[in-house]
Amino acid sequence: MPTAPKKLIEVALPLEEINAASAREKSIRHGHPSTLHLWWARRPLAAARAVIFSQMVDDPSGYVEELRQDAELLRTANRDLKDRLKVWRDKKETFDKVSAAGLKVADPGPEPTLDSVLVERERERLFRLIRQLVQWENTTNESVLEPAREEIRKSWQRTCRREGWAENAPLPAFHDPFAGGGALPLEAQRLGLESYASDLNPVAVLINKAMIEIPPKFAGRPPVNPESRQGQLGTKTWKGAQGLAEDVRYYGKWMRDEAEKRIGHLYPKIEITASMAEERPDLKPLIGQKLTVIAWLWARTVKSPNPAFSHVDVPLASTFMLSTKAGKEAYVEPIIERDGYRFAVKAGKPKNPEAAKAGTKLSRGANFACVMSGTPMEGGYIKAEGKAGRMGAKRMAIVAEGNSRRVYLSPRLEHEVAAEKTKPDWKPETKLAPDPRALWTPAYGLTTFGDLFTPRQLVALTTFSDLVAEAIERIRSDAQAAGLEKDDKPLRDGGNGAKAYAEAVGCYLGFAVDKCSDYWSAICSWHSSGEKMRNTFGRQAIPMVWDYAEANPMCDSSGNWMAMVDWTWKAIERTPARSLGSATQADAQTQTMSSQKVISTDPPYYDNIGYADLSDFFYVWLRRSLQLLFPDLFATLAVPKAEELVATPYRHGSKEKAETFFLNGMTLAMQRLAELSHPAFPVTIYYAFKQSETETNSGTSSTGWETFLDAVSRAGLGISGTWPMRTELGNRMIGSGTNALASSIVLVCSRRKSNAPMATRKEFVATLQREMPEALRNLQLGNLAPVDLPQSAIGPGMGIFTRYSKVIEADGSAMSVRSALQLINTAIDEFLSAQESQMDDWTRFAVTWFSQNAYQQGAFGDAQNLATARNISVDGVRDAGILESGAGKVRLYRPSELDAAWDPATDARLTIWEIVHQMIRLLAAEGEGSTAKVLSKVGALAEDARSLCYRLYTICEQKKWADEARDYNTLIVAWPELTRLAADQSKPIKETQGDLGV
Repeated sequence: MPTAPKKLIEVALPLEEINAASAREKSIRHGHPSTLHLWWARRPLAAARAVIFSQMVDDPSGYVEELRQDAELLRTANRDLKDRLKVWRDKKETFDKVSAAGLKVADPGPEPTLDSVLVERERERLFRLIRQLVQWENTTNESVLEPAREEIRKSWQRTCRREGWAENAPLPAFHDPFAGGGALPLEAQRLGLESYASDLNPVAVLINKAMIEIPPKFAGRPPVNPESRQGQLGTKTWKGAQGLAEDVRYYGKWMRDEAEKRIGHLYPKIEITASMAEERPDLKPLIGQKLTVIAWLWARTVKSPNPAFSHVDVPLASTFMLSTKAGKEAYVEPIIERDGYRFAVKAGKPKNPEAAKAGTKLSRGANFACVMSGTPMEGGYIKAEGKAGRMGAKRMAIVAEGNSRRVYLSPRLEHEVAAEKTKPDWKPETKLAPDPRALWTPAYGLTTFGDLFTPRQLVALTTFSDLVAEAIERIRSDAQAAGLEKDDKPLRDGGNGAKAYAEAVGCYLGFAVDKCSDYWSAICSWHSSGEKMRNTFGRQAIPMVWDYAEANPMCDSSGNWMAMVDWTWKAIERTPARSLGSATQADAQTQTMSSQKVISTDPPYYDNIGYADLSDFFYVWLRRSLQLLFPDLFATLAVPKAEELVATPYRHGSKEKAETFFLNGMTLAMQRLAELSHPAFPVTIYYAFKQSETETNSGTSSTGWETFLDAVSRAGLGISGTWPMRTELGNRMIGSGTNALASSIVLVCSRRKSNAPMATRKEFVATLQREMPEALRNLQLGNLAPVDLPQSAIGPGMGIFTRYSKVIEADGSAMSVRSALQLINTAIDEFLSAQESQMDDWTRFAVTWFSQNAYQQGAFGDAQNLATARNISVDGVRDAGILESGAGKVRLYRPSELDAAWDPATDARLTIWEIVHQMIRLLAAEGEGSTAKVLSKVGALAEDARSLCYRLYTICEQKKWADEARDYNTLIVAWPELTRLAADQSKPIKETQGDLGV
């Protein structure tokens, strides 16, 4: 087995920049691969790219001799070493004196060497490359991507030389056995690797084919449509998948035109008449105009429970507001007429805003009031009505395209007739799974996927689905006319001629149909503040929607066919389309594709929602559109579910059985990775936290987390790194305590040695105390944000735990993962406390006082006792400028209260506490430039100041002081930029000795 040095990801990462780019990417739409086809909890490209790059690139500690050959690097490192040696010797002297007195103080660590400085500088160079690499703007920027690929090749060549392999040996390929939405295989391909993806779910497999397998096959080819082969476009150079994308756009437009000929009459325009304007003066400028409808808004109905109105279908409307935009307000008003009612749309603010906002809804859940009598209707009654087939729908309003604004109109009879006479020839009869956590409609009688669509929506989807096959034949004919080989080999068999190309374009057109199903179901609703369609999957569930919106496929606004085509071709255009890619359906527990490959993967998340159940929504339409192209992939009526590695209680009979299924299955899947992965590279595995899994202090303890770590350890993998990736949106529709994903942790794993020894609890704790300080110092030197330190520090701690075949407790039992995590967190706290112990006495006083009182007043006597224990006085702390004292009370100054005229170069009693809090004040009030001036003046105290930030953040986190914690985290995040700005500032001052400040 190769004795490879550590990879960068096993030592340090510029985590804050990766997280910032990942969070920003969530708001990017057109051109992002996520817009090709919906997939739940897809990893951001920024995180995927950074993780794969850093798991393949050597940490500089493994090639120090190479660094010594760089003359310029050597000169700057030597200059830096002199300053570091002075600081270290001062700390070592203090450490020796205090230790000799029998007191505990933090070890200053090993003596700085030229090699350690070289390594740190080289590591920072790689960090700068990663910071560029993760930016969305650089997704297709070859001037950034190619240097990254070159770094990967250089590291691989070092491995080949070390192991005696041929230096020109090709890079290993990449594999993700839980490929899902395909971000990881896509980014591996972008970084120059052959990329392989597999998944049990056929929808996921097809998504990966569309991203990594099809684009490279037709890379660089011009489009075949007649329009693009004429005029200026006929001479254009088409790079990557641009030609493929252009044909998707062209033939998508052809499908739209054909569909309008066939079903356009089902979507009539609405003419604004003088009589309509009599009640609505705002409509007068539009009289005589025929407006295109954007959407028809419906409310579901049930029979009134009041015997006097039992013949009336009353609405279940969660709101009557149509637009809440300032100056554009519109709402629905129910008008009671004799023994019935009608809906009238009004412009402007309603007289009773709260009532209009509430609709007929009484409270959360299925609780409504009868619009005729006010009689309450509870969930049980509504469910019974739905299951008895008595749930209907009534038109509430029409949304039309006006002059640069939406026009809201009352329902029209002719439009109701157009909808009612629609009769679909086909509907999907696949049943929804009995999962009440994620699939809510069966309880109300909507039990099949066909029930989730109106008849007109079914006609539209089947029409466009059937047009995919017609488009493929047209593309094939045009491709032959354009000179493509007239072979009959299909895409699935490796063909690359006219037939295969036509099927490739058809695959993406099928995706557009699937995207439309997300916007053309009776689960969609109208977004009153955004004045647009809200899609089916606003969350990882199919909810019950009471008032739904039916989009017009032929319009030019929200939810139309061409919008879906545009999202599709723009995503194709930005795919790498460079090296070989392949996507296959396979069970992760038995797959062999991982053999000798680099592996990064994002497996299912314990008891999270089963994606197989949700995927059926799309599968039924993909199967109708593309079954002839991929018969093996769509051989079953629904997505395979029995083998899906999710701890879903309804499938397995109980929570305990579901957990056992997940643990056993995930252990088998992880064993495959341990056995098959390329030995020169660690395996990276994403674990997605749910908010409900986060507990106090460690923030990492949960049944799912521990079960997953247990599966990884049982599989024979040792854990050498854990990196928290904040990759999820903060404004998710699902809140705390549910199955919402809060963040991800990337585990860095390698095969555990077959002869790994056992250890006692005492030996494990001793090793933690010996090795954790250096690992934590490396994390701090990598400028890890304090908020991420607890989760990141689990990596080296679990690295120690999993290097042993077993850790034995005092009673002879095997130590659990939970116990190991508790001991690791204790080691983290001890390290941070020890760092505090080597700071000046005034700062140490302030830290202890802060932990007890924050910025609130406390008794002078308590403060004096604390100061005496530090061999200082309260007056001395006051004179240091960080505390006020009077009337028997003592209080630390808030950062904003500190002396604005303060200058560290002239402060006679300079403390680490004041440096940190003055920097917080300056960063908030004046920005990075002024704050950097402080760093330029404090010299050797800068590292102690950074250490204090970590310590104080930990205290704030434990005390749940969110605002104060944010200050320390923000300062650390800004530290690299502050250091850069301070580089050319004035000469540092001398360190002040804390033991003179009584």
